[in-house]
This record gives sequence, C-alpha cells and structure tokens, in this order.
Amino acid sequence: MSSEQSYDKSMLEQTKQQIRVIVNEIATISRSDVAPEAFQSEFLTRVVRALGANGGAMWIMDESQRLTLGYQINLRDANLHEDEEANRAHSIMLYNAMRGEETEALVPPHSGGESPESGGNPTDFLLILGVIQTELEKVGVVEIFQRADSNPATQHGYLNFVKQVTRYATEYFKNRQLKNFSDRQNLWTQLEDFTRNIHKTLDLKETLYTVANESRRLIECDRVSLAVCRGGRARIEAVSGQDMVDKRSETVKLLGDLATAVVKANEPIIYNGDSSHLAPQVEAALEEYVDASHTKTIAVYPLVERTIDENDHDETERDKVVVPPPFGAIVVEQIEDAKLSEHMMKRVEIVVEHARVAVGNSIAHNSIFLAPLWQAIGKSKILVTARMLPKTVSISLAVLALILAMIFVPWNFNMHCDGALQPIVRRNIFARESGKVDDLMVWHGKQVQEGDVLLKLSNNELEAEWQKNEGELNEVGKQILALREASYDAKDAEKIRIAGQLAQYQERLETLKTQKIILDDRRKDLEVKAPITGTVMTFDLENKLKNRPVQPGQILMEIARPEDGLLLELNMPEKRMGHIEDYQRSQTELEANFQLKARFVMMVDPSKNYDATVVEEHNRAENRGDDETTVQIRATIDHPEELPLGTRAGAGVSAKVYCGKRSLGYVCFNEMIAFLQKTVFFWFE
Repeated sequence: MSSEQSYDKSMLEQTKQQIRVIVNEIATISRSDVAPEAFQSEFLTRVVRALGANGGAMWIMDESQRLTLGYQINLRDANLHEDEEANRAHSIMLYNAMRGEETEALVPPHSGGESPESGGNPTDFLLILGVIQTELEKVGVVEIFQRADSNPATQHGYLNFVKQVTRYATEYFKNRQLKNFSDRQNLWTQLEDFTRNIHKTLDLKETLYTVANESRRLIECDRVSLAVCRGGRARIEAVSGQDMVDKRSETVKLLGDLATAVVKANEPIIYNGDSSHLAPQVEAALEEYVDASHTKTIAVYPLVERTIDENDHDETERDKVVVPPPFGAIVVEQIEDAKLSEHMMKRVEIVVEHARVAVGNSIAHNSIFLAPLWQAIGKSKILVTARMLPKTVSISLAVLALILAMIFVPWNFNMHCDGALQPIVRRNIFARESGKVDDLMVWHGKQVQEGDVLLKLSNNELEAEWQKNEGELNEVGKQILALREASYDAKDAEKIRIAGQLAQYQERLETLKTQKIILDDRRKDLEVKAPITGTVMTFDLENKLKNRPVQPGQILMEIARPEDGLLLELNMPEKRMGHIEDYQRSQTELEANFQLKARFVMMVDPSKNYDATVVEEHNRAENRGDDETTVQIRATIDHPEELPLGTRAGAGVSAKVYCGKRSLGYVCFNEMIAFLQKTVFFWFE
C-alpha cells in the first residue's frame, strides 16, 4: 500500500512539473512578439496538452465584431459541421460568453435552452470557456473540449487552469494593442509629414519626386515610381532615390509600358510571382519588365480623379456618373521580398489616395493657360506698394528707354567670321604621277626658282612598261630591216606578201613610238618641278613625303612669295551671306564701283584692327567639317605696311564685314529673328 501511495505521489509530482513547464512556456510565448497566428497555434497546443483534452479552438473577434476561427485542434470531433442547428446553438453560446460578465465558464454536454436560438453546448464534450478581455475590448474566446466523465473537483481544476492561461493570452493581446497604438501613433506622425510635404507645392516635377521619395519612406518598400499619362501613354517621370530619370533606359521604358497597360485597364494589379489572373496585355508587359528588372513583388495603382463621394450618392446615381480616365499611375516594388505585408498594403492604400490628390492638383494647376504669367501678375502687387513704387517707376522707365533704343538707335551692322592671312602669290604643288618619293631636294623655307626639281618619284610599273616599249621598238625595227633586205631578191609574188607584212610592222612601229612619247612624258612627270619662284611653305616635308607613296592629284607642298604681299581669306558662314549680298546689291544700285569694306584683328595682337576691301566672293559654299557651311571671301589689306613686322602667312584673324546700319535691336537679335523666321513663321505662312 505504501509503495502504491509513493508511486501515485511521484506521478502526481511529475505531472505537476510538466504542467509548470507548459505554463512557463505559455507565459514566455505571451511576452514574445510573434504573429497572432503563431501565438494561437503555440498557445492552444500547449493548453490542450496540459489538460489532456480532446481538442480546442480559439475564436477571435474581427473588425466587424464577428467571431472567426483563429486556430483549432480536433474541432471536427465535436461534429458541429454535420448539424446546422447545433452549429448555430454553439455560435450563440460563444457570443453569449463574450457578452456576459463572467470571463470563465464550464458548459456541460448537451446543455442549453429548448431552442437553438437560446444557445448551448450541443456536443458530447465538457466545454471550458475562457474569455480574452483587455481593458479596451473583448478579444476572443478560448474553448477546450474535455471529457465529460470527470468529477466536479477535477472540472473546477480545469476551469482554474484555463482561467490562468487566459490571463497570459490577455497579456499577449494587450501587448499587441499597445504595440499597435505605438505603431499607429508613428504612422500618424509619418502620415502628417507625408501629407505636408507632398501638398506644399503645385510644381508638377517637384510634386512627383516628393511623392515618390516620401511614399517609399512611408510604405517601407524598396522602390516607388510615378507615371504621368501623355498622349495615350504613361511615362515614368519620377523614381524614388533618383534625382532624374533616364528615359532612354530599357527598364524605364518597360515600366512605362506596364503602367500604360494598367492605366488602360483602369484596374490595380498586385504581382508576387503569379500573373495568370491578369489581363493578357497586362501580363505580357509585366513579364517583360520582371525579366529585365528581377523584381519579386510589384503593385501598380492607376491614379484617377474622384468625381463622386460614395457616402453621398446611392448606387443609381453613381452608375450615371462618367468616371474620367486615369491621369497617371503609382508603382510600388519589392526587389528582394516576395510579398507585401498587411501593414504595407494599408499604407499603400493611404499613399495612393493622397498621391491621387497631390498629383491631380499639380496637373490641373499646370494645365491652366499661361499659368506662369498669371502667377507673375499675382506676385507683382508688391511692386506698386508705396515703398516700392519709386523703384518700380525707375526700373519701368529704364526698360522703356532700352526698348526705344533698341527700335530707334542706328548701329553698325557687321557680319563676323574667322579667317587667315595668306600670300597673294602661292601655288600648291600636285603629284601628276603615282609613285614613291625617292629623292627630296627641298625643305621648309628653301628658296626655289621656277623649273627647279623639288623631288623625284620612282614608279616600277611605269619603268617596266617603258622597258617593254623599248624592247618592242627594237624588235619591230629589226623585223622591218629584215623584210626590206628580203624584198630585194624576192620574186614578184613574194614581194607582194613582204610588202603587206612590212606595212603591218610600220603601223605597229608608229603605235609604239606614240606610246613611247606618252611614257617619256610620264617619266618626266616623276620629276616634280617648281611652277614659280618662291619659298617652300610646307612644314616637315621629310616625314610627310620621304619614301612614301603618292597618288595623282595629291598636294605635295606649297610654294609662295610672302614678300609680294598678303591678302585676307575669310570663311563666312553661309547663313550670314544673305545680309552681305542684300547690302552689296542695294549699294551697287547707288554706286557702280561699290566695294565691301571689312575690318579685322590678328589673333596674336587683338588690340589693333586693320581695314580691308573685299575683292572676291566664291560662288560655291563648302562644308568645313564642323557642321557649318561657309563661303570663302578674299579681301586685300588697305594698308599692309601697318601690319606688324614679321607677320607670318597663315596667321589667324577675326574679321567683320560692314553691312550698313540697322536698329540696335536688330543688330543684337538678328540671328534669333532669322531662327524664328525659319522654324516658326515659315510654317504659318
């Protein structure tokens, strides 16, 4: 007997120890920050195990004040799903427990009122109920399915245990509420900053970038982009974390295509790996963008101007209102995470609502005709106050005087261009025959006389052709001599045949002599001679020509006589030639021998200017290679003796050709006027 008592005591102590461990685990879980779903699972599993119960359930009150099943163990054994009336009675019992003052209850099996509407326990189990109640509200009910054959003392122990662990559940939900209040307070603070920042300006670009950056901070996502609809397409205008958007980027173009597809469908989309539920055009654009950007989760919301208030209009009135098309879209992305959490989705909805208003107001404001002008006029009131009026009048008079001066004050009208000083007498030396430069007899600065050999070329092909011609001439000459000797002793018939052959060889001889003359001339061209007496002006001839091949027509060097004087070669832009020709034509009608005047300064000494007279204008424009077409103008220097000593040929100059007098405004803005005439006025004539 003593051994049995000892065994019972040890078993009882061991059971109590196990229950203490479970209670400690429940207490630890209730103080943790696990998600509600994980807490309900861990909590109910341990309570059922500690009581040795058949099962249990946790019922949680949702926002609509309805009890929903949070977690269950063996709920099917209660057979509530098989009997609708039993299920209704069980639900009424739970609601009554939530409404009652008692937070714990033991409900015997098959107990309750006469009708299911009065509630009760329709199951075969003893139901142990514990209401989870914080200071603010009743959160839910813990329900345990226990065997009904236990004695009243044991049942009372079950109830006390449920009462104790329910306090831990209450503690968990109280901590959750406090955390939610703290998060909500932080959210309101962030939302206040968010709304203040995005509504502080009506400038569209600034608003878009502010919304993108502030939205990413509020939602706590990886990236937020904003698109604005223009011409039937949604174009990405702002991306969070970027000062400007590279619209030529392939990723930005694909994101714009996706936003366009969503805007046309006018339905928000959320993608986290599955796109099968989307429209085909949206799915195609989404897959292309995801393949390029490797985004895991993306949500796209169209931005639509709200035209009705659902709380002030019934369904019939709302159906009659035409909803305008979206004016843009907001894109929320998660690059690493594959889902948007519940609190992120709530913040996304808040951001979409405020972004719709802020961006919509900015677009409406910027669409006002001449909005910058009206703003300037509105701000100009300060200019006519008593203190500012004298300054305003003074500035206005100065501006008026400047405008009148622009219209009525005459000014010299000059066409500017660049150019260079060049010798009056100069020649370019060309290669007349192809070959390789073997001998170079001159160098830069060498004085040469007309006819002097400048360089010698070698042409192996030409030499071989000349040798071949010499050989053929000798051969034909021998054949002619042989035929003539043979004709002396030949008979009449043979003489006729020889005479025919001799005529052929004579004709061949004349052809070879003609070829020889041509080849001799070509061989003479291998010696390049100076066409005039002068000085070699080309630099570094040794490196440019020695042992290098040249082709016919190639410029080899330049010979000039700077001592005979310099002239001005100007490269006048073609767009300015019209003013020169108009002025020249008008003056020629008044004076037959009229000549244009020019003035120039040298790049080496721009402090002094010199006069020149235009003597020649080329009748052909040339492209200088810098996308500017110019016409070459030559002018003689009126007083060449005034040029600085040692002035070199090729010295750069900046010149202006005098074109009469025009109004000061036209002189200052003639090129802008020409641009407007070409690009604007021309198309409206």
